[in-house]
Amino acid sequence: MAESGLKFYILAPSPGLSLRNLTFKHGDTFALFNPEGDIVPGGLGELGLYHQGTRFLSRLELFCCETKPFLLSSSPSPDGLLIQVNLTNPDLFFGETFLPRGALHIRRTKLLYEGDYYEELVFTNYAFHELELPVILSFGADFADIFEVRGIKRRQRGHVLPPEIEEDRIRIRYHGLDGVVRVTEIVFSQKPLALTPNEARFLLRVSPKEKTNLGLVVRCLQGDETRERDFRSALFLRRKERQALVKASVRVETSNEHFNRWLERSEYDLFMMLTRTPYGLYPYAGIPWFNSIFGRDGLIVGFQTLWFNPQIARGVLEVLAQTQATERDPAQDAEPGKILHEMRFGEMAATGEIPFGRYYGSVDATPLFIILAGAYYERTQDLDFLRRLWLHLELALQWVENYGDLDGDGLLEYQPSEEGLVNKGWKDSHDSVFHRDGSPPTPPVALVEVQGYLYRAYLEMARMARALGKHDLVLAFLSKAEEVREKIRRFFWPEGAEFPALALDGRKRPCLVKTSNPGHLLFAEALKEEEALRLASRLLEPDLFSGWGLRTLSKKEILYNPVSYHNGSIWPHDNALIAQGLAFYGLKEPLDKLFRALFEASHYFPHYRLPELFCGFTRRAGEGPVHYPVACSPQAWASGAIFMLLAASLGLKFTGRGVAFIKPRLPDFLSWVRLKGLQVGEHTVDLECLRYEKDVVINVLRKPKTVEILVVK
Repeated sequence: MAESGLKFYILAPSPGLSLRNLTFKHGDTFALFNPEGDIVPGGLGELGLYHQGTRFLSRLELFCCETKPFLLSSSPSPDGLLIQVNLTNPDLFFGETFLPRGALHIRRTKLLYEGDYYEELVFTNYAFHELELPVILSFGADFADIFEVRGIKRRQRGHVLPPEIEEDRIRIRYHGLDGVVRVTEIVFSQKPLALTPNEARFLLRVSPKEKTNLGLVVRCLQGDETRERDFRSALFLRRKERQALVKASVRVETSNEHFNRWLERSEYDLFMMLTRTPYGLYPYAGIPWFNSIFGRDGLIVGFQTLWFNPQIARGVLEVLAQTQATERDPAQDAEPGKILHEMRFGEMAATGEIPFGRYYGSVDATPLFIILAGAYYERTQDLDFLRRLWLHLELALQWVENYGDLDGDGLLEYQPSEEGLVNKGWKDSHDSVFHRDGSPPTPPVALVEVQGYLYRAYLEMARMARALGKHDLVLAFLSKAEEVREKIRRFFWPEGAEFPALALDGRKRPCLVKTSNPGHLLFAEALKEEEALRLASRLLEPDLFSGWGLRTLSKKEILYNPVSYHNGSIWPHDNALIAQGLAFYGLKEPLDKLFRALFEASHYFPHYRLPELFCGFTRRAGEGPVHYPVACSPQAWASGAIFMLLAASLGLKFTGRGVAFIKPRLPDFLSWVRLKGLQVGEHTVDLECLRYEKDVVINVLRKPKTVEILVVK
């Protein structure tokens, strides 16, 4: 999903973010700290406090008694809203005082809220005498655009303005090339002994067995903005936000403690990535590189969580409808009706140094928008919302037919962009689409999974037209769907071919390489049952299935590399979509295999957080999956994978009158699952799913009489 033309490649001059680093987000603001809770310049250069695409804090280091404290522990709080770091002193002399290690405990509590970073430090003295502690907080702000941090060299930057220093605060200012003055305001809870442009010095007196506090707020401001909110009120508002999300979501309980931890971490991260935009609630894609609106990512998260919290899908549809392209703009890859690929903020986006301010360079977001709209209607039966959305759906379909089919053959294709993306499917690296000999395809390129999305989009348009009483459109949509399905069979997987082609080039020559892409045809339900069975069997062979999940590319292909971004790595969202497709065809054995693989992989990542991707090395006894060096973590569609896997395993489907379980099954690591507060129309139900060998019994714990619960074996 990266902007992966070579010009926008994410450089990795260091090993990348440590899995032990501390990450959290709220709205358009996110922060990355080392395990000690510091932002240390140099080294792992991604650390910092970022707001709307700009790093407002590039250094924050704590020194106590002229040295760095020792780390005891650091982790998110149980509700995911805070980061908590525990430190202590080494053996040290300062002045004439000897302080044995462990005599001082320092607790750092961190919080983000609406552009502000809060930190409370609590110093506890376990020595036998009073301590006078010299404390230094060193800070700095480089105002680097996120694309600069990623490695892009700029010809020119704005200029730093003189800092403004008062008794208890400092304002570091930068005037950007976009005309915006960005301000990092640091406010301390007590007046420092000394305050300079890069550090604040304090002397804290702490009696034996007593505590003393020191607090700071870092505000990310633009122009004439001001804010005065304190830590307590910000935490109250964060908790209120989270409670509203929890109340609107299904509460899931299971028999497996490890699974519960994976589920809890995924829910915390998913809620953290949800961002209130001017257009509606939206799951930002990932930290650090993709903390913004991405069309494809948001749509897939909407699918993953539709049963769990349909408000997420609704927000995605609202935002993408409001940002749908209305005119042709080649610099933005925009054409009327096309759905947004990404929206960026920051100086480089505003000045046009990068083309991603509003960028429409994806070929699949537009059909996925139509599919999610249909799935949302099936889930909620919200006819009023569908009526409001219908014009946008028609515009999306007009883009498909007027602009997406570049050579008039009825398939969706793309051309590489000079300034934007080379490849425009979900595997958008410059080298992710190729022929068997490794050569790039001649454009325009038609990807196999995109044709599956197109097929499903026409089916959903037929369903929604029928719901709206537009019966004259239904047969035409169904006919077009069948035409696309036949073309998939004829061009991508003809009679006698072992495996579907990845893509067709501009001369209609197939790219005959084995990838995970055709697995999305299962998600789109674009295959016949016999074809689905053949594909499922082939996907689970060892060259594609590593033991930790499905690789993006077979080990047998010439460009295979388990440490590549898209040519041999493992992506949780990719596996989840394929698992959902397997469920559609009732293929629960291979689904179990994928479910178990990702569940067991989650054990090896800190706090059970599956990252954006991990390396595709073959599973070895006693070893875990291998970390990918510049993976985003958290990543919204990686967090959403568990919700899709669980629903797929249970065969969960909404019928309009209630809930159906189609060939329900639970993997052997789950004896039971309880779903509480599952929304069905205006009602909610509570259900218990019990596994008996390969069978599942559904017990109804609570439901209104009007809601139907069906089990189809």
